[in-house]
Amino acid sequence: MMYNILIIIFLTFTTFSWSFYLFHIPFDFTIILVVLAIRLFASRLLFKDYSISWSKVSTKTFLIKSVVYISSFWVSLLFLYGKVPVSVLISELFLYLFLINFSMYTYFFIVNRSQIKKSQSVIIYGAGKAGIQVNEEFKNSTYSVKYFIDDDPRLDKRSIDNILIVSHNKIKEKLLNNHYDLLVIAMPSADQKRIHQIYEELHGYFNKIQILPSLNEILRDKEFTPQLKNISVEDLLARYPKDLDKNKISKFINDKVVLVTGAGGSIGSEIVRQCIKFKASKLILLDHSEFNLYQIEQEVGGVNIIPVMQSVVNRDDIERTFKQYCPDIVIHAAAYKHVPLVEANISEAINNNIMGTKNIIDMAIKYKVEKVVLISTDKAVRPTNVMGTTKRICELYAQNVKAHTTDIVAVRFGNVLGSSGSVIPKFKSQIEKGENITVTHPEITRYFMLIHEACELVLQAGAIARGGEIFILDMGEPIKIVDLAQKMIDLSGNNDIKIVFCGLRPGEKLYEELLINDSDATTNYESITVAKPTNYDIEKLNRDIKNLIESEDKIQILKNIVPEFNHQLNQ
Repeated sequence: MMYNILIIIFLTFTTFSWSFYLFHIPFDFTIILVVLAIRLFASRLLFKDYSISWSKVSTKTFLIKSVVYISSFWVSLLFLYGKVPVSVLISELFLYLFLINFSMYTYFFIVNRSQIKKSQSVIIYGAGKAGIQVNEEFKNSTYSVKYFIDDDPRLDKRSIDNILIVSHNKIKEKLLNNHYDLLVIAMPSADQKRIHQIYEELHGYFNKIQILPSLNEILRDKEFTPQLKNISVEDLLARYPKDLDKNKISKFINDKVVLVTGAGGSIGSEIVRQCIKFKASKLILLDHSEFNLYQIEQEVGGVNIIPVMQSVVNRDDIERTFKQYCPDIVIHAAAYKHVPLVEANISEAINNNIMGTKNIIDMAIKYKVEKVVLISTDKAVRPTNVMGTTKRICELYAQNVKAHTTDIVAVRFGNVLGSSGSVIPKFKSQIEKGENITVTHPEITRYFMLIHEACELVLQAGAIARGGEIFILDMGEPIKIVDLAQKMIDLSGNNDIKIVFCGLRPGEKLYEELLINDSDATTNYESITVAKPTNYDIEKLNRDIKNLIESEDKIQILKNIVPEFNHQLNQ
């Protein structure tokens, strides 16, 4: 602080001396003292200018100092008008502003040049506000920003802080003759498709790629702090539906008692978070896993959160829960979903998935629940495994049961990124251990969607449901698992990791589908369509399910109920 005061005193005397000499005005020590007193007062007390560190200056610092000294100039003018020509005061002001900022930036340059060696090169993709903010962050780092890249060709050859902007269509001829340390994608408003295009085009020229969070991520959480992060496979595969209707979801959930089964699982726990976000009046978290229930209860626990440790298979326990809490809405996410495990435990899976769903739906009807939303899967379409077949039977029951005043719907979608059943956590684990990634088949494909986007669309589908529908979420184009694995290897930077093909597992098929036939109905939202209804006499279905539970040959009974079931033991 003392150094700043001494510099201000020295520069004020110097600039006034020059101004007096320039205009041939006799040196007046009193005038200098008046201006200096006002300048020190304004700088210290009003603007706290002394606290500015000269080693960390920026354009903002320059603006602060300019405001300080211009303001003090007008105060000085009031005191000295008539005693000294205004031209002297104006010339002194400009001389002072020039010298103070010249001194400040010279000091900054000398200090930081000796302390920070700009040893790493970075290119910022995006010359908008986000890109400029990122550039400011890099000023006091070891990174040297070499160029900006922007999709707008009108910005080509312009500059920001003397850093050249290059338009996208001139990247290769201008920039990419060299290899760079870091690419920062600073385009929060860009969609996933554009981010993926940039990655595919440029990732080979950089050691590392970082990205600013998307606007969807920022808007989803008001307390979220946007900051750079390493680009992940989720950033490349994420799909953000443009027709997400949060007002519709809010009206559906707001002030309702919501029961979520499988509340501690990947889907169930995200449904719980969304219901809290949309202000459900009470949440009943039902799960048979003590550990999962404990985790989600600890995360969101409160006076309106009621953890219930039950299995959906126990009909009497489920009925007591419905009778006690009288839910308005039920989101049924409880299910055994891991294909190989279900193939190895067929009876348990049938009991949990089919009888558990039947218990939930029956109790919802009995206790006049407004809506039941059944979480289904793309594996229910022309199933080749027991898990998919059990979910198809659940869909049939939901469509054909006599629901009376309860609207019962199913929502069908594919894999969600980051869920416990997704290949992504498995691949991440293998990469962290330095192991080769195991992929079942070079041609296998799957649909993917971010877990929170899938859950929001589930609630949106529930909001527009009228009963008996099977809603299908738009999952985009299917993705080759081998391409996904290669992207994750590239992102890890460990090129020693290889992809090993291990063969299809029991019940697994190469291609998943979301529709048996083309949907015969659309909704007001492009992201949600409706499958054709399948009629099945409910009395016969109940007899068939009873027979399935009691029969020894469960595979044959499953085929009788779902004729399109083509059981694949291996391929």
